[in-house]
Amino acid sequence: MKLFFRELGQGKPIIILHGLFGSSDNWLTQAKLFAPNYKVFSVDQRNHGQSPHSDDFDYSSMVADLDEFIKDQRISDPVMIGHSMGGKTAMNFALAHPDTISKLVVVDISPKAYNLEHYTIVEGLKAIPIDKLSSRNEADDVLSQHVPEPDVRQFLLKNLQRKSTGGFSWKINLPVIANKLSNVGVDLQFAGQFGKPTLFIRGAKSKYVRDEDWKRIAEIFPAAQLQTMDTGHWVQAEKPQEFAEVVMQWLSK
Repeated sequence: MKLFFRELGQGKPIIILHGLFGSSDNWLTQAKLFAPNYKVFSVDQRNHGQSPHSDDFDYSSMVADLDEFIKDQRISDPVMIGHSMGGKTAMNFALAHPDTISKLVVVDISPKAYNLEHYTIVEGLKAIPIDKLSSRNEADDVLSQHVPEPDVRQFLLKNLQRKSTGGFSWKINLPVIANKLSNVGVDLQFAGQFGKPTLFIRGAKSKYVRDEDWKRIAEIFPAAQLQTMDTGHWVQAEKPQEFAEVVMQWLSK
């Protein structure tokens, strides 16, 4: 699959992978912070953003997409950064293709299976009458009955796009994501170790990366280090400047 991507800056390549319901647009601020020193490729994963839709939605498919993307763009020894679902894709890719990337940054996700709490979000998105929708405010009113947090709703509703013929449509492949949501929470799908430098960044107020996860992290990623920031799950969005500084300081070592 030919993935949509945004390219910014010059220098050593960095590939950024967004999380579930996200897109490359969400990483524009961070990409601009990296761009003076790095060539940044922000990618839309399948069924998200402007990348193609497919009935296949699992980590094996997303790893294959990424391998094709790197080969097509002739990217050599990139640093790979992934948040949440993107972090799971990045970890799987590192195990499947350890010689392809130079360093790995995993943001607020562990190499383990999760019981996802996103089913309520999916129900809220499905409740929006997309074919009859007249405004974003109307969508927000419907979604608020399922998702009380305004900032989360604002993030989710970035997936709405206006049609040239009028009305709205989804950028995301909502039916497939809803049907195969359990695939996002699964454990790593590839075996082995990734022995190159790896940085795990977690939010202190998030429950996605717990202290007890470190034993398995160290087994799979023996060169891993951990950095904790004073944020929730959306580490890079809550403190973009500090996040970029943490990553760049680590990369410069």
